[in-house]
Amino acid sequence: MFGPDDDPGSSFVSLLRRVGIEPFGVESTTGVGAVNAPHGTTVLALRFEDGVVMAGDRRATMGHRISNREMEKVVPADRFSGVAIAGTAGPAMDMIKVFQLQLEHFEKLDGRPISLEGKANQLSQLVRANLPAAMQGLGVSPIFAGYDLLRRTGRLWDFDVTGGRYEERDFVAIGSGGGPASTVLKVGYRPGMSVEDAITLACRALHEAADVDAATGGADALRGIYPVVATITSDGWVRRADSDLAPRFEGFLTEQRAILGGGAS
Repeated sequence: MFGPDDDPGSSFVSLLRRVGIEPFGVESTTGVGAVNAPHGTTVLALRFEDGVVMAGDRRATMGHRISNREMEKVVPADRFSGVAIAGTAGPAMDMIKVFQLQLEHFEKLDGRPISLEGKANQLSQLVRANLPAAMQGLGVSPIFAGYDLLRRTGRLWDFDVTGGRYEERDFVAIGSGGGPASTVLKVGYRPGMSVEDAITLACRALHEAADVDAATGGADALRGIYPVVATITSDGWVRRADSDLAPRFEGFLTEQRAILGGGAS
C-alpha cells in the first residue's frame, strides 16, 4: 500500500522502482569491453486496408555466430497491438515483459484499456529507461503497431535508443537487414493493400533481406522454421501459421530459379 506522497500512479516501472527494483539496471562495463550478447536482427511492419502486418525473422546472432535459429521477435503486447524488437535480445525480452505488464497494470487501475497512442508513449518511456544499458552496447530498437479502435485503422511507430518515437505512415523496417527490407517494401507497397498481398510483401522483404544480410535468417524449410508473421485488425492479433507461409517462400525460390535458368540459357 502507498500513501498520497509516494503513490507510483499507473506506471508499472514507477511501481517497480518504488519497491526497490530497477527494471533495466545494468552493471558498468567500463574498461571491460563490449558485451557479447545475442542480437535480434530484422523486423518490419506495414499497413493494409484493415489493419497492420508485423513480421520478423527468427535468427539471433552473437558476433559472426548464429546463437539461436528460433527466436520470436514479434509478440502481442495485448489483444490489439504488438511489438517487434531488434537489438540485444536479453534486454529486449525483459522490456517486452515489462511493457505487457504495464498495459495490464494500467487497465486494472483505470478500468479501461489505454489508447493505442498511449501505449506507444508507454513503450517510449521504457526505451528511454534502457538508455544507460544502450550506452554500453545493450540497445533495444522496437517497432510498435496495432489497430486503433478510435480511428478504426492500423498505425505503427518506430523508436530510437533515447526513447524518441516516430509514427510511420505506411511501413517501417529496422535491424541489420532493415535497409534491403525497406527497399522491397518501398517498391512493393500500395495504399489499401489486401491482407494477403501485405503478408506476401512482408515475406518477400524478409526473404530479400536474408539474401544479402548474413545476420537475417530466411525461411528454413529443412528445419521447418519460418518467420513470425501476424496481422492486427479489429478482430485482434492473429499469427499466421507456418503452413500458410511456406508456399509463399517456396514461390520466391521458384521465381529465382526461373530467372537464373532463363539467364543460363
